[in-house]
Amino acid sequence: MPDRSAASLTDRVYVEQVRSLYLNLAPSLVMWVAFAINFWLAYEAAKPPGLLALGVAGLTASTARIAVTVRYRDQALTAALDRTAAHRLEVLFSIPYLAFSALLGVLSLHAFLWSSPEIHMLTICVDVGYCAGVATNCSLRPRLAIPSMVIAVGPPILAAATRGDAAYLGVAIIASAFLAAGIRSIHVRYETSKTEIGRRLSSISLARRDVLTTLPNRLALQEYFDENAPLISSKRWIAVHYLDLDGFKPVNDRHGHAVGDALLQAVADRLRGAVRSGDMVARMGGDEFAVIQPGILHADEAKLLARRIAATIAQPFTLDGHRLSISTCVGTAVSSDRSPNLESLLKESDTALYETKRRRPVTGMAMSA
Repeated sequence: MPDRSAASLTDRVYVEQVRSLYLNLAPSLVMWVAFAINFWLAYEAAKPPGLLALGVAGLTASTARIAVTVRYRDQALTAALDRTAAHRLEVLFSIPYLAFSALLGVLSLHAFLWSSPEIHMLTICVDVGYCAGVATNCSLRPRLAIPSMVIAVGPPILAAATRGDAAYLGVAIIASAFLAAGIRSIHVRYETSKTEIGRRLSSISLARRDVLTTLPNRLALQEYFDENAPLISSKRWIAVHYLDLDGFKPVNDRHGHAVGDALLQAVADRLRGAVRSGDMVARMGGDEFAVIQPGILHADEAKLLARRIAATIAQPFTLDGHRLSISTCVGTAVSSDRSPNLESLLKESDTALYETKRRRPVTGMAMSA
């Protein structure tokens, strides 16, 4: 009989890995500019047949990459996703990504065959930079990252290696070494992330847990905060989210404590899947929970997580034959203080929570410097 809990954990790890594809838009924007410059200079140098059409196709694929990320980023980062929905998002992301990689590889091959050594130097820089970006941003999905790197940099490596020139042979060897190192780095990061995400999702790395939900308790939350807050870069922020469940008490009163306890356990399970690797979710007591989100670059990241939490809890629960619907309000405090106090941030987020309940939008946020 298959282990359903293990399968469920594997699915949640996969969802988290797919979410990571949509986190960072900047590399795609940089690569669009780099590709355009490389293409135009290569075209102007020799105007080889077909290169204009190839360049337009590459820019179109690069634009499609950006458009897909922008179109589905909010869904990827905030929606409650199962494996099927996550797979759809991965496919949507992968199609223009692989298409651009292939077109970059063909353009690079043409550049090495038709243009000058100066263009060759620019081309190999663009290719290696692209591979570095892939290794950084797609490493949690090696089935996408590794083919993208190989088909982008493989053609110019072959072209350089077959030119019969010692300098070009050196370029081919060095680029191949970088490619091999990048592939190795992807494998290592992928395996590490699976372990890290799995531990976080199942809370097995935390000794102090809430008995019912197995989430960390308030003491574990404090210890985690004390350990991680001082390590945050001066350029990053820390967010604390406080939430409670709307509609939990009627469920508990109508269906009994057993169903109420099962609902809290299901909520805890969804919260584990909603937060990022490195975040901490804890049960504060009753139907109240808290999330620590350290190391964010912008306050908008805190808003995204708050919206994802709300969307996750809003999905119906099916427990003991009952279809149950509840919701949540999220109050958020964001601080750039290098020595913040958890209790003060919890109070700020709790205040934001009740302000949210009074106004009734989805999320509320308090800011402190």
